[in-house]
Amino acid sequence: MADPKNTKPEDWETATKLIRGGVNRSSYGETAEALYLTQGFVYESAEQADARFAGDEPGYVYSRYANPTNRMFEERLALLEGAETCRSAASGMAAVAMAVQGLLKAGDHMIAGRAMFGSCRWIAAHWLPRFGVESSFVPGFDIEAWRNAVRPNTKLMFIETPANPLLEMTDIAAVCELAREIGAKVVVDNVFATPIFTQPLKLGADIVVYSATKHIDGGGRVLGGAILGATDLIEEAYKDPFRHLGPSLSPFNAWVLLKGLETLDLRVRAQTATAARLADVMAEHPKVKRTVYPSRKDHPQYEIAKKQMSGGSNLIAFDVGDAAAAFRVLNALELVDISNNLGDAKSMATHPWTTTHRSTPEEERLAIGLTDGCIRLSVGLEGAGDLERDILQALDKA
Repeated sequence: MADPKNTKPEDWETATKLIRGGVNRSSYGETAEALYLTQGFVYESAEQADARFAGDEPGYVYSRYANPTNRMFEERLALLEGAETCRSAASGMAAVAMAVQGLLKAGDHMIAGRAMFGSCRWIAAHWLPRFGVESSFVPGFDIEAWRNAVRPNTKLMFIETPANPLLEMTDIAAVCELAREIGAKVVVDNVFATPIFTQPLKLGADIVVYSATKHIDGGGRVLGGAILGATDLIEEAYKDPFRHLGPSLSPFNAWVLLKGLETLDLRVRAQTATAARLADVMAEHPKVKRTVYPSRKDHPQYEIAKKQMSGGSNLIAFDVGDAAAAFRVLNALELVDISNNLGDAKSMATHPWTTTHRSTPEEERLAIGLTDGCIRLSVGLEGAGDLERDILQALDKA
């Protein structure tokens, strides 16, 4: 096996990228990456300040623009994703908002899968129209629906896959091929798949976004987001908005996320192994009307999941009939927390109808199959046997 020190970082194994990527030690030679809690930077001369602001000399000028700790996080995540460049943001939704707004202008049209996180849909349906951008929503799994929604002014296609909360799959490569035909860009929200199981840039996407708050942190500690893609596109679309609108990530949060990346591969794979076991157990329970998990053959888009995901995710969706039954299950859980977060070391369950998708119109919730009996489970790192016992005893009370 090649010595990692004598190979290019992009050729390292995933585990090595997550430990060694982006490391930039100071003159003190610290083991853990340094945390640079500073707003600004000083210059040796007025001429140097002039050169920095003109872009003629590399270096930092203000932490709203860039920060050494943030840069280490960005370089490590970009190395993992296989992206040329990464820009960090204050939250996942800041990343989503910046990702789409940087590629659109008044008069443009965006197509998005209709199954998506409630806040993402709010941006498309209510925020972008204020600036003259229209959006169409289509069944993400239906490539012909994407094709039929194309207009002469379609400039962007937004994919969330697996989609929140029912893990609907979209064929990323097929949508990217369509986008190339019409000269549109593709943004993929890859939170549920994580860069461990899907790398959308390799499937043709232009931009990938993450809520680093989820699996990348993995400990429920901080908020963060990221936008990744080719350097030219990132610079053209996002350099000035990031500079002047200020969606910057706190250096402290960047440091926490940087350390979270070190164990991302281990955590996600362990969580997914447990999730696959639990999905099979839940599917056999008489109180469960429907179980949705990407690597199960009864998933409606199993073939898509099999093609573009190397693992099944740590998310499971299941339906126990109605809201009253869902509430009884949630309230009976002893180990699993009731929380709308996901990707945490702790297992968490939520009722999307009344939480994450509360603002989505009821008819649209039902159109994607989200009934008031649905529960979304994020599987953590507890013992698989303990989680199985907890979920089964809660389901018995549905």
